[in-house]
Amino acid sequence: MIRELAQDLVDVIFDWGYLGIFLLMVVESSFIPFPSEIILIPAGYLASQGTMNLGMIIGSALGGSLVGAFINYFLALLLGRKILQKYGKYFFISENSLHKMDTYFAKHGAISTFIGRLIPGIRQLISIPAGLSRMNLAVFTTYTALGAGIWALILTMLGYFIGENEALLAAYLKQITILVLVLLLLLGLWYTYVQKNKKEN
Repeated sequence: MIRELAQDLVDVIFDWGYLGIFLLMVVESSFIPFPSEIILIPAGYLASQGTMNLGMIIGSALGGSLVGAFINYFLALLLGRKILQKYGKYFFISENSLHKMDTYFAKHGAISTFIGRLIPGIRQLISIPAGLSRMNLAVFTTYTALGAGIWALILTMLGYFIGENEALLAAYLKQITILVLVLLLLLGLWYTYVQKNKKEN
C-alpha cells in the first residue's frame, strides 16, 4: 500500500518534469524513507523514449540528493549535537562517545560517506553522523556527490535500457545491488589494509 501511494506521488510529481525529479530526490535523500528506484528508473525509461534528457535527469537527481543530504547534515550539526550533549547520557551516549565519533570522521569520513551513499537503507542516514561529528563540508559534499551520482547513474541507465521489462529489471536491480555491495566490501577491506600499513610504517 505504501509503495502504491509512493508510485501515485511519483506519477503526480513527474508532471513537473526535472523539478519533480529534483524534489523527489530531496525527499529520498533526507530522513524520509523513499525508494529512489521508483523515481529514476521510470525517468530513464522516459529518456529512452526521447521525452526526457539523460543528463538533465542525472543532474536533477544529483542536485536533489545533495540538498536532502545537506538537510540531514545541518540538522545534525545545529540541533543534534546540542540535544545529544544535553540528553545523550540518558541513552548511554557520553561526551567521550561524541569525541570518538569526531575523531573517526576526521580520519575516515570521506570513505564512510562514499560507501554509505551506495548502501540501501544507509545512504539517507550517513549524513547524520557526518553532521554530528562536524565533518568538513567540502569533503562531505564531494563524497556525497560521488556516491549519489554513481547510484543515480546506475538506476537511470537501468531504466533507459530495460525499463519496459519489469521481470528483467527486478533481476538486474537485485544483481547490481549485490555487485555494488561486494565491491564496497572489497573497497572497505582495501582501505583497512592501507590504513593498517600506514600505522605500521
